[in-house]
Amino acid sequence: MSVAKKDYKRITTKTLFEMKENGEKISMLTAYDYTMAKIVDSSGVDVILVGDSASNVMAGHETTLPITLDQMIYHASSVVRACERALVVVDLPFGSYQSDPKEALRSAIRIMKESGGHAVKLEGGSEIKDSIKKILNAGIPVMGHLGLTPQSIYKFGTYTVRAKEEAEAEKLIEDAKMLERLGCFALVLEKIPAHLAEKVSQSISIPVIGIGAGAGVDGQVLVLHDMIGMTHEFSPRFLRRYMNLYEEMTAAIGQYVDDVKSRDFPNASEQY
Repeated sequence: MSVAKKDYKRITTKTLFEMKENGEKISMLTAYDYTMAKIVDSSGVDVILVGDSASNVMAGHETTLPITLDQMIYHASSVVRACERALVVVDLPFGSYQSDPKEALRSAIRIMKESGGHAVKLEGGSEIKDSIKKILNAGIPVMGHLGLTPQSIYKFGTYTVRAKEEAEAEKLIEDAKMLERLGCFALVLEKIPAHLAEKVSQSISIPVIGIGAGAGVDGQVLVLHDMIGMTHEFSPRFLRRYMNLYEEMTAAIGQYVDDVKSRDFPNASEQY
C-alpha cells in the first residue's frame, strides 16, 4: 500500500520519527562531494550519508579502515554545502571512537563544528555504549549501525550475512533496544536476514534503515556509486542498479578520445 508523502522542506531527526509513525518509507543514499550531493539532494532523498565507504569508492582502498577523521570532515563539508533539504549524517571513521569515550566526543564535535553535518553514525552496540552516551550527552544526534559492520571486517573475516544464528540475532535485538534507550534517533541494519530486520523495526520506535536487510524496515540506503552503476565489480543480491553509468561513461570518454584524435573536436562552432 502506498502512503501519501508529506512535503517536508527540511528533513530533521524529528521528521524521520514522523515518517516511521506515518508509514512513509525513508530514502537514504551516500554522497561524498558537492556536485553529486547537489544532485542527490535535489532529487528528493531524505537522508544523505557521508559514509566511510568513501575509503572504497573515492580513494580505492579495499576496506573502510584507512580513511581518517580529517578526510571525513573534508568530504562532509563538501556535501553540507550542497544540501538544502536532506539530513546529512556523517560516519565516524575507524579508530576515532572505539577506544575512549572522550576521544569519541572530540571526534564527533570536530565533525559537527568543522563540516556542519547534522548527525554522526557509529558502528556497534553494547561494546561502544559509553562512547554513544558521551556524544549524545553533548547534544549531538547519533545514528546506530548493527549487523555487518564493515569497520570490523577483519574480526568477521567475511562480508557474509550476519545474525543468522540465534545467539547473534538475540544480541542484535538487545543492542537495537539499547541504542533506542540511549537516545539514538535511527538505526542502520546491514546484511542481516529480512525476518530479523523486520522484527527489530517492529520492536523499537526509532526508524530502522536497511541495506541488505529486506523490505520490512522503515527505509533503505545504498551506496550512490553502486546504485547508479559507476562501480561494476560489486554485485551483491541487495543491490539494484538504476543506471549503468560505468558503460555509459566509458563509451562517452572513448568517443571524446576518438574525436580528439580524428580532429573532429573541436569543430568550427566550438571555438572562438
